[in-house]
Amino acid sequence: MSFDKAAVRQVLDEVKADGRTALTAPEAKRVCDAYSIPLPQEGLATTADQAVSLASGMGYPVVMKIVSADILHKTDAGGVIVGVKSGEEARAAYDKILANAKNYKADAKIEGVQVQQMLPSGAIETLVGAITDPSFGKLVAFGLGGVLVEVLKDLTFRLAPVDNAQATDMLNSIKAQEMLNGVRGSEPVDRAALAKILVNVSALLEDFPQISELDLNPVFATSKGATAVDARIVVDFESHTQRYRPDQTEILRATNRIFKPKAVAVIGASNEAGKIGNSVMKNLINGGYKGVIVPVHPKADMIEGVKAYKSILDYDGVVDVAVFAVPAHLCVAAMDEVGQKGVPGAVMIPSGFAETDNQPLQDELLAMARKHNVRVMGPNIYGFYYTPENLCATFCTAFDVKGHAALSSQSGGVGMSIIGFARSTKMGVSAIVGLGNKSDLDEDDLLTFFEQDDNTKVIAMHCEDLKDGRAFSEVASRVSKKKPVIMLKAGRTAYGARAAASHTGALAGNDKIYDDVLKAAGVIRAPSLRSMLEYARGVQVLPTPKGENVVIITGAGGSGVLLSDACFDNGLTLMKMPEDLDAAFRKFIPPFGAAGNPVDITGGEPPKTYQNTIRLGLEDDRIHSLILGYWHTIVTPPMVFAKLVGEVVEEFRAKGIDKPVVASLVGDVQVEEACQYLYERGVVAYPYTTETPVEVLGAKYKWARSAGLLGK
Repeated sequence: MSFDKAAVRQVLDEVKADGRTALTAPEAKRVCDAYSIPLPQEGLATTADQAVSLASGMGYPVVMKIVSADILHKTDAGGVIVGVKSGEEARAAYDKILANAKNYKADAKIEGVQVQQMLPSGAIETLVGAITDPSFGKLVAFGLGGVLVEVLKDLTFRLAPVDNAQATDMLNSIKAQEMLNGVRGSEPVDRAALAKILVNVSALLEDFPQISELDLNPVFATSKGATAVDARIVVDFESHTQRYRPDQTEILRATNRIFKPKAVAVIGASNEAGKIGNSVMKNLINGGYKGVIVPVHPKADMIEGVKAYKSILDYDGVVDVAVFAVPAHLCVAAMDEVGQKGVPGAVMIPSGFAETDNQPLQDELLAMARKHNVRVMGPNIYGFYYTPENLCATFCTAFDVKGHAALSSQSGGVGMSIIGFARSTKMGVSAIVGLGNKSDLDEDDLLTFFEQDDNTKVIAMHCEDLKDGRAFSEVASRVSKKKPVIMLKAGRTAYGARAAASHTGALAGNDKIYDDVLKAAGVIRAPSLRSMLEYARGVQVLPTPKGENVVIITGAGGSGVLLSDACFDNGLTLMKMPEDLDAAFRKFIPPFGAAGNPVDITGGEPPKTYQNTIRLGLEDDRIHSLILGYWHTIVTPPMVFAKLVGEVVEEFRAKGIDKPVVASLVGDVQVEEACQYLYERGVVAYPYTTETPVEVLGAKYKWARSAGLLGK
């Protein structure tokens, strides 16, 4: 579509010349007209007689509003009168609006009163908006309008620009979207007209990034079209520094050497127990790293039995990554030497930078790194692990439970939780990474590396902020088509946001923005730390489902009810049981059991009943996933149940049939061992809970749907 960019440029030039940051209503009308954003007929009156003339020309009733760049919220100032029905009322409204405005802000510069065609009643009030977020940049918003947007806050956001398909998806994403379909006999609204407004607003933002905020509220939507009643536009003419964004080749050049180094230097290595430099050395050695270790210390000749160097420049060979374990005030000089050596990556364990309000020192450190093209992890981190290389570049404990989940955290405390959980549950990991202050390397850099890392099947990330949310969204949209990406976004409440700011200096974004943008990028959002860890542990071992049909097989009726509720809560579809399949299940269960879905085989049944019903669930192509509910009995003890499930699942895998199977085991402590046995065989099982296994299965389904893999 062709837009009148020149008209908009002229308006913005006038606003900038006046030193203003907000457009008047007539100026906003000119901008909207240039981009085919519909507004009612209107005109500007500077006298009561002009107001009467304008109103009579466009036909009553009309709306009259104050026009002043100094009064943004017109209603609060008593600057809006609706339903003006005659010339006499128009004259009186003009005088009243001016008086109210002067009482509200005596020094306000008033240009006049806007007279606007009043739209017919019976429309659905919606809102189309645009904001500039510190992390995500330009976003468009849609929701219910008028006062409802403030009361219900039923808004959805997308990164600009949006196309027609994305705009249509926005209309379907608000909680009250059914109102758009027509309620109590009213006609559905013209969705195409609303989507067109969203697309055109998005194009306006892309062409004119000076526009920082735009509100069309309300937008009256009817079956015949959509028209914005009012437009508010705020501008920002200041230039903003763009965050450093290297291309994918540069990111991989550095991260492949950081995670797969042939030589690691430890800046500040030490022989003294309890020192970070000593812990890092021991972890590299005891963790089984096979590459070269280069300890750097100004006085020592040997550290932990390894030849030491007074400077990294004294070492003749190539170094791929340098782990810093010196005080903050020594880091800039050390970074200079690391850069002169040509080291592509620095792991900054030291604290004392932005997280303690010492932003200038962090800026100086990063400037030195940029000078030498060194990518920086941290500072203020615990380091990182990459298990395929037996690399423990950290002062935490060594870790050797290898697997395919890569996890990162912005917080050291969360990192320790990851390590402890992974060890205690025997969850195999490919990597655990601390990001800390994220002065340089951040989540999108890690995603780029893990995308092409054959040792990683699932990526889980804890973050308090995204330094460049737009870059993350772009990368995650690509990576999530290949591998599940899970995120725990901390600071999602007002209380949590304050804690995040005090902890790392992070600016927590609007949580609804994060929710919508992450979902659009195919990222699975975890509601809690435990959920993130369980998702990472379970999603990596579950096969991808081929369809939506889920069947519950349970030995306890109560568990079956709870499992059904959990399916609803997690967006899973309980299969409506076909008559022939219902009859087939009934052959294996007692008369007092229940077929249908859940299939209740009752608790007193022998192992054979579990075996037969699970086998039927796996062999029928119409069933895509199984949820098992086990009840501890003396007839079928926990390990007996676990072994028979493992046998049946492995039997079908050998035939090329591999469906997601999760299990809830309730009973005495023996169920814990049974759950671990099942997990090691690709069945995600949990003791004492019906909700968790279904949540993990739901996470797998969210990813499969987003990646377009169901039915393939």
